[in-house]
Amino acid sequence: MKTKCLIVDDEPLAIEVIESHIKKIDSLKVVGTCQNAFEAFNALKEKQVDLMFLDIHMPEVKGTQLVKGLPHPPKIVFTTAYREYALEGYELNVLDYLLKPISFERFMLAISRYNETTFNTSDVMYVPQNISNAGFIHIRDKKKIHRIASSEIQFIECAGDYLRIHTPSRKITARCTIASIQNLLPDAEFMRIHRSYIVALQHIESFSANTIVIGGKEFPIGTTYKNTVFKALKYDRPD
Repeated sequence: MKTKCLIVDDEPLAIEVIESHIKKIDSLKVVGTCQNAFEAFNALKEKQVDLMFLDIHMPEVKGTQLVKGLPHPPKIVFTTAYREYALEGYELNVLDYLLKPISFERFMLAISRYNETTFNTSDVMYVPQNISNAGFIHIRDKKKIHRIASSEIQFIECAGDYLRIHTPSRKITARCTIASIQNLLPDAEFMRIHRSYIVALQHIESFSANTIVIGGKEFPIGTTYKNTVFKALKYDRPD
């Protein structure tokens, strides 16, 4: 079952950006777009909506006013170009507050929080935008939260319903899909080489037609990943 999303914004370009982000995630589906609160109110009566991306600053009726008037609102992520509306948004107990222009990486944090609160399936932590966390991911382990610099990560491996994140000094287990954590990592620094492995480019020691070596350990390169892997390594396939 895909998460059904409604986008509400009076700016067509802003709708296009969110639609583009949603299309990159298999678990999400756009069921409608609206340019004002009146259209959104009618859409919510006619469609099943799980998650609404709602602009706060719209003509006539603001997004916050719409939320206050809904008896059973879906999960909501506010979007706006105005930082001063953040407090009002959080007082309405919304999932997240995205400041425009919305990057895909920041959008994924909002989706991770939706998944966490809806399905309780991830240990990857949502971190509010106003905290400086560039270059870090956060993993929950019981009562402790691990703050991991992406530059520390050597590789990530699947282990059933869990992932193991390896650094030179520690190994952390997280309940999360490999696709979800891949979306939080910088594309220029990490690549998926197998359905079970993500590796950090800077930690690669050597490679062959079928394997990559990091920390003295060999990792298989999946057949379907080979072209992408060697393109990222800027090297002709050595097979």
